[in-house]
Amino acid sequence: MTDDECMVVDDAEEASTSKNKMEESVSKSKTHNLPWIEKYRPHTFQDIVGNENTVERLEEFAKQGNVPNIILAGPPGVGKTTTILCLARIMLGPAFSSAVLELNASNERGIEVVRSKIKMFAQQKVTLPPGRHKIIILDEADSMTDGAQQALRRTMELYSNTTRFALACNNSEKIIEPIQSRCAMLRYGRLSDAQVLAKVIEVCQKEQVSYTEDGLEAVVFTSQGDMRQALNNLQSTHNGFGHVSSENVFKVCDEPHPLLIKEMLLHCAEGDLDKAYKIIAHLWRLGYAAEDIITNIFRVCKTLDMACDIKLQFMKEIGHTHLRIVEGVGSLLQMSGLLARLCRVKS
Repeated sequence: MTDDECMVVDDAEEASTSKNKMEESVSKSKTHNLPWIEKYRPHTFQDIVGNENTVERLEEFAKQGNVPNIILAGPPGVGKTTTILCLARIMLGPAFSSAVLELNASNERGIEVVRSKIKMFAQQKVTLPPGRHKIIILDEADSMTDGAQQALRRTMELYSNTTRFALACNNSEKIIEPIQSRCAMLRYGRLSDAQVLAKVIEVCQKEQVSYTEDGLEAVVFTSQGDMRQALNNLQSTHNGFGHVSSENVFKVCDEPHPLLIKEMLLHCAEGDLDKAYKIIAHLWRLGYAAEDIITNIFRVCKTLDMACDIKLQFMKEIGHTHLRIVEGVGSLLQMSGLLARLCRVKS
């Protein structure tokens, strides 16, 4: 081989190496810039946190292949859409991209979407393994209009040989009964604090996040069993302050600090209205809405260490006040009245 030929080979090798490095750096930057809720979204059933019984049922569906139409009902951020995507990946394999249609019904919720997009996709011919079906995922299905739901039930019947529907919703009562009767109902519950905390610690270790124990407790407290909310709050605090402490978390989430709420409730339990009022007045001056304050009062009261009968009376009074606030009477006077009634419970 001549010197010129050697130079050409070396140039080609350098070009391919630099191209590979560029591709690696691009893929790393894309991963780096992803929100953590997408970066750590589970891709297999084993990675999904919580709701073990429901996930096991879907695993059985995936093994058998013949999946029924499904309604997944439960609060936000507990893994409804993620579970269905895992099921579709396992069942359809390489045909996943061509055999799955995912729509957010809160945006595309009219009858025209059912007549055009959903019906056209159901009519398409896709080559799939035996016993497998195309899957249409409708997120936020409880936002669909009644007309769209009526049209959807007919589409579900007509194309039942080739297509299966998975409807994810927060409130299954808003799905019309004819659709409910055509689907298997799977219910999801909120994740426990321990489950959320385990996942948050795992993400902190992978992302090398600086944190304190009370910071992670604050992330779990603000999430209320919603994994999506927990990871969003964690990433926001990390990006904003570089350190996850309880003070930083509550600054990012802009919620009344639970320690202040706890102190206020303990003053009420002792019958000290003046000290309790100083705290509620301080929170009010900070600009928190009555609904934000009453929600956190309820959350903190649930975990408060006090006699069960007193705690029950406290929660009853908090519930009555919450009702009045929701009806429109969200004033400082309303909150002060609550404290006065709580102080009276002890006596």
